[in-house]
Amino acid sequence: MSTERKSQLSRVFNLAWQFVKRNGFSLSEALKVAWANIKLHAKMQLGIVKFYYHKVDGSLREAYGTLKSDLVPETKDTGRKAPATCQTYYDTERQEWRCYKVANLVY
Repeated sequence: MSTERKSQLSRVFNLAWQFVKRNGFSLSEALKVAWANIKLHAKMQLGIVKFYYHKVDGSLREAYGTLKSDLVPETKDTGRKAPATCQTYYDTERQEWRCYKVANLVY
């Protein structure tokens, strides 16, 4: 097995275990959401992706986001690091940076 594949599997299982401990997911449910997050992140690096997630208030949000460097504006480093429980993306509809809790992804 290649080291890239091992690294990806490690990220998936670490994220899934985090969902089990913090959010009370079953392991199978946690693995589904973890894989969805990893796949979404990979697709956003290639272009604009439509996805859904539950907002903190419980409503469902439809988002069009990207992480492709050609499509996002220049940013200056603030020195802050996003928490591991959040995924940051560039919202192409509102033209600004947004984030969502990775446990709330519907995809």
